[in-house]
Amino acid sequence: MSRKDQQLKTSAVERIFQDKVIPEEFQVPFKKSYNTFLVDGELREWKGKTAPVLSPIYTRDKDGKLGPTVLGTLPVMGEPEAMKALDAANRAFANGTGKWATMKVKDRIACVEKFAKMMAEKRNEVVNFIMWEIGKNLADSRKEFDRTLDYIHDTIEELKELDRNSARMQLHSEVYAQVRRGPLGVVLCLGPYNYPLNETFCLLIPALIMGNTTVFKPAKYGAILITPLLVAFAQAFPPGVVNILFGRGREVATPIMKTGRVEVLALIGNSKSANALQSHHPKKNRLRLVLGLEAKNPAIVLPDCDMDLAVEECVLGSLSYNGQRCTALKMLFVHEDIIEEFNARYVSKVENLKFGLPWEDGVKLTPLPEPGKPQYIKDLVDDAVSKGAEVINPRGGETHGSFVFPAVLYPVSENMDLYHEEQFGPVVPIIPFKEISEPIDSIVESNYGQQVSLFSKNSDTLAPLIDSLVNQVCRVNINSQCQRGPDVYPFVGRKDSAVSTLSVRAALRSFSIRTLVACKKNELNVEILNDILDENKSNFVNTNYIL
Repeated sequence: MSRKDQQLKTSAVERIFQDKVIPEEFQVPFKKSYNTFLVDGELREWKGKTAPVLSPIYTRDKDGKLGPTVLGTLPVMGEPEAMKALDAANRAFANGTGKWATMKVKDRIACVEKFAKMMAEKRNEVVNFIMWEIGKNLADSRKEFDRTLDYIHDTIEELKELDRNSARMQLHSEVYAQVRRGPLGVVLCLGPYNYPLNETFCLLIPALIMGNTTVFKPAKYGAILITPLLVAFAQAFPPGVVNILFGRGREVATPIMKTGRVEVLALIGNSKSANALQSHHPKKNRLRLVLGLEAKNPAIVLPDCDMDLAVEECVLGSLSYNGQRCTALKMLFVHEDIIEEFNARYVSKVENLKFGLPWEDGVKLTPLPEPGKPQYIKDLVDDAVSKGAEVINPRGGETHGSFVFPAVLYPVSENMDLYHEEQFGPVVPIIPFKEISEPIDSIVESNYGQQVSLFSKNSDTLAPLIDSLVNQVCRVNINSQCQRGPDVYPFVGRKDSAVSTLSVRAALRSFSIRTLVACKKNELNVEILNDILDENKSNFVNTNYIL
């Protein structure tokens, strides 16, 4: 490429933030103080220390200087507020005797339905915040909101099914029993910034609907978008059931864990944070974990693949939301017989991806929310290049402010940091292989075990690979990118990638425990059971079910 061509391309990247007109429908109330939080059913005003929330979208200030947009301020809370929220959650649970824990399933469902209805009314506001806070494009921001509502409704329907299946009395070996699922206690819920609504609510909603009480701290990036929903949480749920704080995890979550008064740690993030929080709990044997952690999902592109399909899915899988997904394809193993063609086609598609601000039509590449991520990506690229890789796409790694154009690196090898680290951003390592044992060995030796994508047209090729990999990862995708959905399917991982399962059905079980009431079959017990059932005296022991 000539220097002139390079300059033209660079200038296009540098113009990403220049004098853009923000459509009125996508504007947010900049520089507002978001000082409301929720404890014990009360919306309270924070009067302490605050911190600015900076958008990855650059705009001009009053002096005409281009820089990150100040969206507003959020509270910086600490141990005193954490203890008040924890106390409220414990009072509401009351060792399993509280109103929420003992409430009929249909009544808890009614509360969640009320919340979902109120949440739906805030769609536009929340969607705008998703774009401004974390740089997700408009289509994906709307999809995240709508998918979250779908998840809530699917969870409700799954709980109804669970309730119907649990409604009957069982008789085995002359013992009557009714088996239902009961809550665990107080749940500390910490969500991720890349899906600050959807993945957070995939923890929060099943925890709540099963009768647990919660302390919830939104992600570091993507916290303001929760504020339009505070009223809905306050009005839909009894006091103390949902408590929402803002601040740094180590200042809020750590003191909560140290008390030992948390039964479940529900976190989507990284293993370092999960391990640190676990270490603070004094009764680790009593702590249940629901964790979605790192992944280094590979694609294996075989010589007999459908090239068009493989390239399309690999671009989508590696660069959707700039590669900031735990399910993203973070390693592309491509057979040496086809690698030249694959690289050429892959680079061509990447170079044609539209970049810009989230609300612009057809935009696929957007600014990155983490301030340090551009430098981190540069360091990964520099390390790989110093050890023999090349950036094979013309604009690869070009940066302007918070925006980084994807860097495609080839050939990547084991001695490079990029081979091992979960890059979580727009940098794509391509690794050539000759023997299928090479990518297989890499997967076996990896610390991660979430998913893999296999690309081949030959069932004889695929079948043994499937059998080799299903015990290494928890989802094998055939001729398609790695992904979470549909939400009814299990979403889990091996090794360092996850603990427990996050899907509609499994999440209800993750946040509950099977509990039964039993008695020997005799005249007295039959009489007692009939009286309880006929007079509907118990919320637990009953044969009613929700249609």
